[in-house]
Amino acid sequence: MWSLKSAKRAIIVAGCLAAAYTQLTTSPATIAYIRSIGANELHIGILGALPTLMLFMQFIAAVIVNHLAYRRRIWFWAALTHRLMLLPTALGPWMFPEYSDQFWVWMLLATTAINQGLLHFSSPLWLSWMGDYLPHKGLSAYWGKRQVWMQIAAAISLCAAAFLILKSGLPIAITYSVMTCVGTVCGVLDLLLFHRVDEPPVKQCPSPKLHQVFAEPFRNREFRRYIGFMCFWNFAAMAGAPFISLYLLSEVHMELFHVMLLWTISWVGGATLSRTLGRWADSHGSQPVLVMCVALKSSNMLALLLIPHSPGIAFWVLAPCFMLDAVLNAGILIANNGFMIKNSPSENRTMYIAATQAVAGMVGGLTSILAGWLMSVLAGHHWDVAGWRLGNFQIMFLSSIALRWMALAMTRYVQEPHARHTWDVVQELVQEMLDRLDLSSQDNSEEPAALMSSAEQPSDSETVKPPVRAPKLIHRSRIRKSQRT
Repeated sequence: MWSLKSAKRAIIVAGCLAAAYTQLTTSPATIAYIRSIGANELHIGILGALPTLMLFMQFIAAVIVNHLAYRRRIWFWAALTHRLMLLPTALGPWMFPEYSDQFWVWMLLATTAINQGLLHFSSPLWLSWMGDYLPHKGLSAYWGKRQVWMQIAAAISLCAAAFLILKSGLPIAITYSVMTCVGTVCGVLDLLLFHRVDEPPVKQCPSPKLHQVFAEPFRNREFRRYIGFMCFWNFAAMAGAPFISLYLLSEVHMELFHVMLLWTISWVGGATLSRTLGRWADSHGSQPVLVMCVALKSSNMLALLLIPHSPGIAFWVLAPCFMLDAVLNAGILIANNGFMIKNSPSENRTMYIAATQAVAGMVGGLTSILAGWLMSVLAGHHWDVAGWRLGNFQIMFLSSIALRWMALAMTRYVQEPHARHTWDVVQELVQEMLDRLDLSSQDNSEEPAALMSSAEQPSDSETVKPPVRAPKLIHRSRIRKSQRT
């Protein structure tokens, strides 16, 4: 088995391969492909819902793991089947051309459902494995570092796919098949890297009865509040997020290449600050990082509402917005992983992870399906409000913005032991930024003086003492309600 240091490197490399698999198999090219064979808004809504709707499989994994001594074997075979599941949709239309396009639309939805179900079955097994194996000290910083490399890999793979579409001139059906096959190879290589990563034995619950294992995360008051918040957050996000690429393709009339390039740019933006967000989560707690990211998550929806229907202008306006949105997504992911692992007991960690991700994910999945159905009903209808023309996309984006603002108010119910107050963290970060700017300006002002000759230097008696810097603001730690006696 690898040493801990080597294993941590392998886990980062595996994460990069997994990111490439995800981008190549779930990119906007998939939406363009399924639209080309006759899918409508309802089909797109179902497709967008499946990644979260199938999260209930995490509960099954959480129950099974409490009857196992080790997780590796069942995790590997479930994950391997998951990675191979999309090959029939990539190769099937060429092997069986006699089947109709509608058959392949529903086949893509069915295989994606199985693919996502197996993904979410294996996900808590892997996270609980990592939670038992990796040291908790500096864990969020490590997740941040891993997230940086994963986002770089995602950007590279998506950029390569975008240029494949632009330069090859191939039909979208062939391009989708090539991307899926290459992504599958990356996904399988990811799994093989864990063959030499050590696995501690599973710490089972003292009484692994189904109802007790299932109920334990919901009996924990603070964890129950966190689950409730994540449910509402997924409801708010999935009211608009699944339809971003469809909106850019169908309403803004942006080319598929530029849509994929936008997502590529977003991954680059996320990579720039992921490591910093991980350090913040370690230093100040996951809760303040979560609050800061949720506070800004409506920015992308607002930009989509305000952009003109000019593909060129829309691309350059949305590029920085997508970069910021990727940073915020990375922060929410890092905060979520840190909160789940650090605030769950090792004996039933898999169920704690499943309770958070599965319940919230199913809420988000149902929201996406309902939103897709509502959009198909509202298609073709428009309302003029104060000179602003609202269609089905605008209605869903406005609803998502309002719900995200409500989610920000609900973050006050998320309590984490020893986490600092968000406003205190913001003040300290702003003060650190101002101090760095002050030091930078002082360094720049000293450069001309360093170039003066010795004859031009003032004598010791004439040396001007540097100004005394104002002391830093004294940090005031606020006491949370959960920490009051």
